[in-house]
Amino acid sequence: MEFKKPPDGGWGWVIVLASLFTQFLCYGSPLAVGVLYIEWLDAFGEGKGKTAWVGSLASGVGLLASPVCSLCVSSFGARAVTIFSGFMVAGGLMLSSFAPNIYFLFFSYGIVVGLGCGLLYTATVTITCQYFDSRRGLALGLISTGSSLGLFLYAALQRLLIEFYGLDDCLLIVGALALNILACGSLMRPLQSSDCTLPEKIALENVPDRYSIYNEKEKNLEENINILEKTCRGEETCKSTLASGDWKPESLLHKNPTTMAHTKETETYKKKVAERTYFCKQLAKRKWQLYKNYCEETGALFKNKVFSALFIAIFLFDIGGFPPSLLMEDVARSSNVKEEEFPMPLISIIGIMTAVGKLVLGILADFKWINTLYLYVATLIIMSLALCAIPFAKSYVTLALLSGVLGFLTGNWSIFPYVTTKTVGIEKLAHAYGILMFFAGLGNSLGPPIVGWFYDWTHTYDIAFYFSGFCVLLGGFILLLATLPSWDTCNKQLPKPAPTTFLYKVASNSSNV
Repeated sequence: MEFKKPPDGGWGWVIVLASLFTQFLCYGSPLAVGVLYIEWLDAFGEGKGKTAWVGSLASGVGLLASPVCSLCVSSFGARAVTIFSGFMVAGGLMLSSFAPNIYFLFFSYGIVVGLGCGLLYTATVTITCQYFDSRRGLALGLISTGSSLGLFLYAALQRLLIEFYGLDDCLLIVGALALNILACGSLMRPLQSSDCTLPEKIALENVPDRYSIYNEKEKNLEENINILEKTCRGEETCKSTLASGDWKPESLLHKNPTTMAHTKETETYKKKVAERTYFCKQLAKRKWQLYKNYCEETGALFKNKVFSALFIAIFLFDIGGFPPSLLMEDVARSSNVKEEEFPMPLISIIGIMTAVGKLVLGILADFKWINTLYLYVATLIIMSLALCAIPFAKSYVTLALLSGVLGFLTGNWSIFPYVTTKTVGIEKLAHAYGILMFFAGLGNSLGPPIVGWFYDWTHTYDIAFYFSGFCVLLGGFILLLATLPSWDTCNKQLPKPAPTTFLYKVASNSSNV
């Protein structure tokens, strides 16, 4: 499908609004899972490391499945994927209200909700990039504030619902709210050229020979039919011989209407079998060619040193940078900060500052005099210092200040798609972004449990956050070293592969066209 030139406005702003509310509704509860985390610790009595797996899976599974999510969006479109994923998120949240133990939550909340969020994130980012070019940084910044606003509001909302209705009813209500994603998905109109219709199934008999990409010698339809005829005749002969005890080939066929009709039906059946056999063989080769092309494109992406540094940086960033949003409430409780001293939940502070950071950084990314990749590296380095300062925060004020700084810097998610697009080009965005989000999901899944295990072993969060700060700092320096020679390295797009037409020829009884 060929897309029109991005309109940078018009219906694109409706797409931005729909994507913003989609991320708000789907990511609100998973990002504010720190409120539920404390309740699950008390309800199931499991260790911090094991319980942290629920929230980390909810954020990590969708990213781990990003290559599959990208394939789904490319195959079915953002609208269909958004509507389907809305059912997944709502169903997973409602199912979690009936969880009898922590292991059930691993599936219902961690896997089902997490996978739905991953599909929704890929769909919203992809369709927004299709509708915007010169204002892409602003558009991505706006839609990504939806998840941050969800974190800010859902932290207070879930705490209020738990207080009035209990944990189970809280999850039911939040799941019902997620059904509004279906309405948002219906607004995501595909952007395609007016003269380009949706691809249709090609009639096999109308495929010209010159379009076949398989040049090796193949058995044609007639050869397949001959093989089937020999097999069928052999079977009939054997059956006749076994029945009569002697060899009389002329007795196999009798010139009567019943036999002739049966023979005609047999020949028709043999031709259909041969056609389907040949079709399946060509289809298998097409799938193999698709897989081969995917592997070649992936290898070409990793030859770009900036892209290779990006996947290392995003992996280390999510190992170290994600745990605060999940564990900050428990960090405050471990520091003997009473809930009465909380004018506002620490997770809500992280959420609102993340929204501000995404918007500000997204606007800065649109200025041509700002090197976007160096801006991203700067956020990593400053975040590493803030993470290492958490063990020294022993009051609500200092924890709130650090939460605000960490939240603002976490807003660099809004410029990450922008950096990826500049690195590999818009044509490779879905493929490259799926790979990068896989490593981000791996970091998201491992980060909180690692921090929780550190606490279970040492009974303090100090070493855990020193480790987190080191991971983020290391990722920032690796990315900085990969881009030091020139920003032009990132602007060089990978060579476009020659377009491949996956059509195949099949011989037909009808005349060639």
